[in-house]
Amino acid sequence: MLSQVIEIHDLLDDGKVTGSRVEGFFQNRGSKNVRVRKVKGEKGFTEFIRIVISGRTGKLSSGKSPTLGIIGRLGGIGSRPERVGLVSDGDGAIAALSIALKLIDMQKRSDFLEGDVIVTTHICPNSPIVQHEPVPFMGSPVDMDTMNENEVDGSCDAILSLDTTKGNRIINFRGFAISPTIKDGWILPPSQDLVRIMEITTGQLARVLPVATQDITPYKNGLRHINSILQPSTATGAPVVGVAISTETAVPGSATGASHETDIEEVSRFCIEVAKEFGKGSLKFYDEKEFKQLTDKYGNMKHLQEA
Repeated sequence: MLSQVIEIHDLLDDGKVTGSRVEGFFQNRGSKNVRVRKVKGEKGFTEFIRIVISGRTGKLSSGKSPTLGIIGRLGGIGSRPERVGLVSDGDGAIAALSIALKLIDMQKRSDFLEGDVIVTTHICPNSPIVQHEPVPFMGSPVDMDTMNENEVDGSCDAILSLDTTKGNRIINFRGFAISPTIKDGWILPPSQDLVRIMEITTGQLARVLPVATQDITPYKNGLRHINSILQPSTATGAPVVGVAISTETAVPGSATGASHETDIEEVSRFCIEVAKEFGKGSLKFYDEKEFKQLTDKYGNMKHLQEA
């Protein structure tokens, strides 16, 4: 699906890109359910995009197949006028929209998934830069509560959160990693089904993102977080897995010329395969029986979802 990644990269690498332009692009390609919402914040505005690809036996077709949410998590796709061009932080948006485009193109070729897929992200070519160690991050014109409100869909039965995770010295390889499953304040074991699919699609051993408890707490509590990749888990009871696009070196989220199309393609292809199996019910994000035993014995951890 490299062709879709290149198309979306070219679409977003534009100082005049808008949500309505992205909406029109997807409508012209055959999307029947795309919505854009402009939201203003203290540092400007952004435009949230929601694209729904209905499955053959999904809830939108009165079926019972589970719904997968795919979030392209980022601060912004650009920081103009301080930076010219698409920034590294925009990889999450590129991947999410590339996945949506691929699913739409697949349906034109009579390849339908069983379950519905809901893709959300936001478009802001003028986001602020935030100082951070070891390298600067991209900020957002809106706060995290607003981002979760517009990107975390309550109808999703599980969520993949895609985010550039290059501004650290913890992940030291180029490609992507998956996080353990996060649910209701619990850090659960990595899904063996996701590990299996990752190894099949990459042809390499699976890589897992290390997660600290504070990474799954809300941003506004003032604690250090690796980035916003797991913030959707604070706004839903559905299981959430982070898909971290990574590099060997610490790369600023505000850096331009730092997006690797082949890495984004690998992430996107992984997510497509997850969506195929999750909709069929042949993939689990966590072990429900074990989770019940865990909560019965040690109690509720939902207070970690609160600031």
